This record gives sequence, C-alpha cells and structure tokens, in this order.
Amino acid sequence: MPTTYILINSDLGSDVEIIKKIKEILDKEKDVQYEVQGVYGVYDIIVKISSNSMEKLRGIITNNIRKIDKVYSTLTMMVIEEQEK
Repeated sequence: MPTTYILINSDLGSDVEIIKKIKEILDKEKDVQYEVQGVYGVYDIIVKISSNSMEKLRGIITNNIRKIDKVYSTLTMMVIEEQEK
C-alpha cells in the first residue's frame, strides 16, 4: 500500500490549528489511513498517510496540505514499497 511521510514546518504556535485542518481534510477522503502528530525538532508536524492510490496521495499533499495557511514548507518522503515485503 503506498505510504508517505510528510514533515511540516509551520508558523510558530500554529501547529494545533494546522493539525486540526489536516485531520478535517483527511477525514473526508475515502480509503485513506493517516496519523498526525506534533513533534519537537527541526519540523513541527509529521503526517503519515497510506492509500491504495499513489496519485491520491500526491493530490492530497499538493492540492490540500501544502496549501494550508501558515504551512511554510514540507518535506515529503514516499515509502519504497518493495522493501516492505
């Protein structure tokens, strides 16, 4: 199953608001499993998303998550599916 991790840099103090928006976006998607957590360090939020469709994941990241207000930057890492077996 295609899986991606997204590391997010956000405006100071906006992580709770952004996490709420990400959950709202992903709750509307069918056939998507996700985890969202605030973290300490270089990045502020980490998101793990899995779906049966790589195109769906790309669309969610590009058209939704990256466009959330107060998200400064993202680093997306796609899992190598062949190594999961």
